[in-house]
Amino acid sequence: MRIHPVIMVLITAIYIAWPGLQASASQLPYETYYKDGFGQLVKMQAAYIPAGIIGTNVLIAKADQATDAPDKLQLNQPKDIFVDEKDHIYIADTGNNRIVHLDEQGHYIREIKVSESPLKKPSGLYVDKAGEIYVADTGNNRVVRLDPDGKLLKAFGRPESSYLPAAFKYDPVNLIVDKRGFIYVTTLGAYQGLVQLDPEGNFISFFGPNKVAFSLFDAFKRFFYTREMYQRELKKLPGAIANSTIDNNGFIYTVTKEIQTDQVKKLNIAGLDQLKGKGEFAAQQPVRSYGEFFHYFQRGISPQLNDITVDSDGNMTVIDSVWNIISQYDLNGNLLFFWGGDVITATSKTGVVKTPAAIAGNSKGELLVLDNVNNLIQVLRLSEFGHLVHEANQLTQEGRYEQSEPLWSEVHRLNAQYTPALIGLAKAAYKKEDYARAEKLFYQAGVVGGYSESFWQNRLKWFQSHFGLLMNIALALGIAYLLWNAFARKLRLKRKWSAKPRPKHLPAEQLKHVFYLIKHPVDGFYAIRYENKAGFVSSLILFGLAAASYGYMQAGTSFIFNPAVHAGIDILPIAVQFIGIWLGWVVSNYLISSLLRGEGRFRDVFYSSSYALFPIILIGIPVTLLSNVLTLNELAIFQFLRLFIVLWVVWLFIWMVQGIHNYTFIEAIFIIVLSLLALTMIVILIFILISLSIELVNFINSLYQEVIIR
Repeated sequence: MRIHPVIMVLITAIYIAWPGLQASASQLPYETYYKDGFGQLVKMQAAYIPAGIIGTNVLIAKADQATDAPDKLQLNQPKDIFVDEKDHIYIADTGNNRIVHLDEQGHYIREIKVSESPLKKPSGLYVDKAGEIYVADTGNNRVVRLDPDGKLLKAFGRPESSYLPAAFKYDPVNLIVDKRGFIYVTTLGAYQGLVQLDPEGNFISFFGPNKVAFSLFDAFKRFFYTREMYQRELKKLPGAIANSTIDNNGFIYTVTKEIQTDQVKKLNIAGLDQLKGKGEFAAQQPVRSYGEFFHYFQRGISPQLNDITVDSDGNMTVIDSVWNIISQYDLNGNLLFFWGGDVITATSKTGVVKTPAAIAGNSKGELLVLDNVNNLIQVLRLSEFGHLVHEANQLTQEGRYEQSEPLWSEVHRLNAQYTPALIGLAKAAYKKEDYARAEKLFYQAGVVGGYSESFWQNRLKWFQSHFGLLMNIALALGIAYLLWNAFARKLRLKRKWSAKPRPKHLPAEQLKHVFYLIKHPVDGFYAIRYENKAGFVSSLILFGLAAASYGYMQAGTSFIFNPAVHAGIDILPIAVQFIGIWLGWVVSNYLISSLLRGEGRFRDVFYSSSYALFPIILIGIPVTLLSNVLTLNELAIFQFLRLFIVLWVVWLFIWMVQGIHNYTFIEAIFIIVLSLLALTMIVILIFILISLSIELVNFINSLYQEVIIR
């Protein structure tokens, strides 16, 4: 019975403290987000929570080191951090020209200055399994190799090799070492890639360089510029690698600042990027850009990735020195979550980094982020939610979908909008052959590949169960068609129908002309001009049907071929754009042809331009309906049919210009090009007019407000 008072005291203490604990857990100094398959930001639970700070008051001399002044032990603009297999922490204390060694708790053990050959502004370091320390000694333009006691074993200066350009500047800023002892040096501003050295420091090759970005404008310059002009252009160079790391499997990861895509690469021993293959079910669009944004207005300035760390499961965490955002991806490059904080108040908030310089992880799954302005290390540990996501995602990556299902279900319960949970549950359902549920979940997640595979399985099951019925319907239709032809011939229904008098030049008769036109386009357009085979009503009907068909093609196409339908399609802007471009074409073509001896009247251009859109009605609607029963396996069929519509419409417009204006084929092409240029000028003038009108309205409004106030 004596234990009861103790229990009561503990319960009371927990009860009193619980609101504060809840507040501290929910009121973190940063927000965590996820970007779903459609690029929408989703706010979510924290994946990592602050666990402490290292580097402020822990680097104090011990009792037996009382002669050391404590202020000399404080970090000064540190550039790199490394965690070894014992979770010991090594810091490249650049401003103090030393390496600082801490234990797993962050307590000071020693400093390494290499007295026999002092370090100068060391910027990077690596510790191998034997405890040997490799340092990128930037100030001395060398790499040094130290024994576990910090004694100098060897110094590698600029390697001598005929394969190394004479103008190559050797400023090591970071390095990694593989299991063979080969050293991969990141040099300042070197666009050629990592400098690969053998264990003796001899140059092997450049490793993993980035590719030069080549735009459409570059292709234009190469095609039209003379050799002399092109040589005077500034050389386009690939982005220089900013940092690198290596995982337990020997894959080398690099991060690059000055590029927009492929900032993170996972290189095998041959230097080939392994992040391009996205596994069994690819996302809507393969991840090619790394470094996330909190808000859309931030897109004006691209992320500048500083460093990367990889945990034992292959999850990659990168830091962005511009927006101070930490982003984490799985081993295939798929986003898990990202977070960050307000840099204005970062100096007083635990867990928020003002200027992230480097990042590392330990065996406990914690992240250690080095802040080289505040001269400290922020320690972040996985939250319960983050741990759940990691465990579930690892099982999914290993193909153990059914085992991951309970974990993903719990994640989904905690956050129903978290896409990786939907994908994990969808893969588990697919594995259990519950294709209907898998199809639904893949659709919610926005994963086209998985949705297509699930739909294919459901379609196959439906055909198998309804095959007999489909064959009976096909047979009945065939017999009905044969009987109809037999009775029609016998009763001469066709002749009686054709003998009926038909009205001339009425809308119905004019609409029938479109079927003659698609068979004989040049003659058909000629008839519109000289035989009045079209009218305002029939043209308006065809144009209205074409506009409606185009809108349906955009909104009714299957999710497999148009993922945007998941978020909903706004028909009004599409209709306005379609009508505006068509009217602009009619006006511009009439104006240009009038100047260049064209024979067509404005109404002829109006009528013919409506009739030329008929393939959109004739094929567009059936193709859109067909898309809803096709999968990615039939993508070529869908693309061919859509391309056929476009090409048919283009040819009809060419024949239209020929027929109504009496041009040759070459002249028609020339007139179309001029008409498109005129259309572009009309759009620009309208844009300028609208902008000036808005400015005028704002000026009048401000003037009115000024008068009213005074």
